[in-house]
Amino acid sequence: MFTPEEFIGVITREIRKLNVKCAVAAVSGGVDSTTSAVVARLALGDKLIPVLFDTGFMRLNETSEIINNLTGLLPIRLIDVKEEFYRAMINMSDAEEKRLAFRSTFYNVLSRVVKDNDCDWVVQGTIAPDWIETTGGIKTQHNVLAQLGIETDKVYGFKLLEPLKDLYKDQVRVLARFLKIPSAVTERQPFPGPGLSIRAVGRLTMEKLEVTRWSTRIVEERLSGLGLSQWFAAVWEDNRTTSDELSKRIKDLGSGLTVDVFSIKGTGVKGDSREYGSVALVRGKLSSWSDVFNLYSRLTYGTNVTHVIYELASKGASGGYFAAIRAVVTDDYMTANVPMLSESLLSSIADELMSNKLINAVGFDVTPKPPATIEFE
Repeated sequence: MFTPEEFIGVITREIRKLNVKCAVAAVSGGVDSTTSAVVARLALGDKLIPVLFDTGFMRLNETSEIINNLTGLLPIRLIDVKEEFYRAMINMSDAEEKRLAFRSTFYNVLSRVVKDNDCDWVVQGTIAPDWIETTGGIKTQHNVLAQLGIETDKVYGFKLLEPLKDLYKDQVRVLARFLKIPSAVTERQPFPGPGLSIRAVGRLTMEKLEVTRWSTRIVEERLSGLGLSQWFAAVWEDNRTTSDELSKRIKDLGSGLTVDVFSIKGTGVKGDSREYGSVALVRGKLSSWSDVFNLYSRLTYGTNVTHVIYELASKGASGGYFAAIRAVVTDDYMTANVPMLSESLLSSIADELMSNKLINAVGFDVTPKPPATIEFE
C-alpha cells in the first residue's frame, strides 16, 4: 500500500545524499511536475529553482492561471520560449516527429537555464506510465530520457532527478493531497508536455493551433464537474473519403450510416504495439444512442483504424476543420474508458463549436484505450 509520509521520508533522504549544488525544476502546472518540485524542495530548499516555460502550445490564459495556483507554494519563474518552439515545429505533420522535436527543443532550452544559473541537476515529474509508453514504443513522452539510455550529463550538461518515476497517477494525486498542494493542481486534468501541438493533429499551423486553443476552452468548460479524468478538443483538416468496406460493418446499427476515413492519422495501441493508423468518422442516424459506444469494436477489429468518431454536427461544406470532442475516465492512464455522455449535451457543445466559421464539422471520439491512445498523437 502506498504511504505518502513514508515515501517522502525515503525520497528526501535519497535526494540529500546527492550533494546537489543547484537544481532547476521544470514545472508545467500539472500534478506530476508540481508534486515532484515540492518534494525536491523539501530536500533542497532554496537550492531548487522552479521554472515554467511558455512554449506557445499552452491553453488560453494558462500561464497566468498556473502562476496563481502556485503562489506561496513554489517561487516559480516564467520563461517565454514560444518563438523557439514555433521555429522548431511549425509545419511538422508526423506525430512522433512532433514529439521528438518538442523534446529536443525543450531540453536545449532547459540546459541553457541550468547553465545560466550554474546548476548541475534537473528535477522533473516523470511517472511510471510516461516511461512505460515510451520504452514500449507506443509514443514518445518528452520527459523520458534516462530510461532510453540517454546520458543527460553528457548530452545536456545536467544530471536528472525524477522523484516520482515509479509512481502512477492515482498515487501522485494521493501524495499531492498529503502535501497540501492546492486542489486546482491536484485535481487538474493531465495536459501533455507538447500541449496543443499534438492536439492540432497533422500538419501544425498557427491557424490550426489557434482554432484548437479556442475549441479546447469550450470543451473543457462544458464538460467540467462531471467526474471525468481527461476531456479536451482536437482539431484537424476536414479531408476524408468514404469507405464502403467499413460502412458495411455498421449498417445494421441505424439508417443511412456511412463511414469516412480522414486523411490524417491517429496513434493507437493494439496488443503491445503502437499503431499509427486511420481515424474513422461515422455519419448517419443510430437506432439507439447507446450504440455509439459499440461502434469502435466494429471498426477497429482487424483493421488499422485507431480512433472512431461519431459525427454530431456538420455544415456540409468542403474544407475547413473538423473538431473532435475527447473524454475518458481512468485511474492509472494505462487503460481508459469512454464515459456515457448524453447525446443532448454533446450536441449542445457541438453547436457551440460550430459557431466558429473555420470549423466545418464536430464529432465525439468513442474509442477506449486500447485500441486508441487518449491523445490523437
